[in-house]
Amino acid sequence: MSFAGVSFIGGDGLSTRSTPATTVTDSGYHLLVVDGYSRTKEITQNGDEIESPPFRVGGHRWRIRYYPNGIDSEVADYISLYLLLDDDNVAETTVKVQFDFSFVDKAEKQLPSNIHEIEVTNFSKESLSWGYDDFMKRDKLEKSAHLKDDSLTIKCDIVVSKDVDVDRTGANTAPFVVVPASDMNQHLSSLLQSIEGSDVTFEISGEIFATHRCILACRSTVFKGQLLGSMNEGAAAGVVRIDDMEARVFKLLLGFIYSDSVQEMEEEEDDVMWQHLLVAADRYDLLRLRLICEQKLCTYISMTTGATILALAERHHGRGLKDACFDFLIRAHANLQEVMVLGGLDHLASTCPLVLKELIAQLVSPNKKARIDVNTAFVVVPASDMHQHFTRLL
Repeated sequence: MSFAGVSFIGGDGLSTRSTPATTVTDSGYHLLVVDGYSRTKEITQNGDEIESPPFRVGGHRWRIRYYPNGIDSEVADYISLYLLLDDDNVAETTVKVQFDFSFVDKAEKQLPSNIHEIEVTNFSKESLSWGYDDFMKRDKLEKSAHLKDDSLTIKCDIVVSKDVDVDRTGANTAPFVVVPASDMNQHLSSLLQSIEGSDVTFEISGEIFATHRCILACRSTVFKGQLLGSMNEGAAAGVVRIDDMEARVFKLLLGFIYSDSVQEMEEEEDDVMWQHLLVAADRYDLLRLRLICEQKLCTYISMTTGATILALAERHHGRGLKDACFDFLIRAHANLQEVMVLGGLDHLASTCPLVLKELIAQLVSPNKKARIDVNTAFVVVPASDMHQHFTRLL
């Protein structure tokens, strides 16, 4: 899905600005950055919106309408989001669109296969805008990791359905056959849910998980050694017991193995679960899952968690996450001083003394500097390579 620009709203007053994309496609995504969330909430009344600059997807011009205090009195405790068709010459026919809003860090919701499953919405002269009245409750948003430094970024994915077009010669210019996006992950997820053909069972904290050893083996070299190699744990009885992992963490691990995405977690336990899942991903040599966990944990680095996450990154090969922690601690002396007061450096000294030594070396280095380009990610998650794993299985 092509990038369709980024819009910034808020900041000084309620000004808006945008960075356009260079291409126009039938599908694309636009990023809406709310800079100064608190101010937008204070200045804007219930029912009033802040509108993004226009952007183009699928040959049409669009805007995003952001309601910091809800679109009407019934949703005054929520933020509302709407997509507006902003063409001056909207034809009599409707524009058929699949669209969705999500926070930019919710990568698992933004898979192409998920977007294509969304119900088609008809935009027309009579119905130029559609969206979500109750996108998210404000108190929940304000406690979440989506809001960082009083800023949040929302992604709008748009797929415009093109009707068959006939050119002047009478030839059909649209393809007769449209190939949908791969849905292999959905088939495998259904297989995990149905437990059909399962041939190895795991027991974790009394909970039973029926799985397929060939799928686990082709996705993880560690599982391959345990289930097909000389280790061959539990081969006779078909039961493998894991005593040092929570059942809910193993369930998330299995979900990723079968779908290449991570299921949504409860907001209140997000940070702890991502830490546990990072440990599990490293244990079973699931590189992409480990990078997803690192990317998520970068958003949870704070005065209270910085030292703990840094130690976790060091123990489990999280190079990008480690760099993000160093950047947080070096960027401002106040951050480091607060971590010291909270005993974070003592924790590092007892668990990862070499990391503490490395941190001190960077602090005293004459060339020390914090990251300036905050738009460049510390951790980059590669595209899904699930099909390659199964190709090797053949």
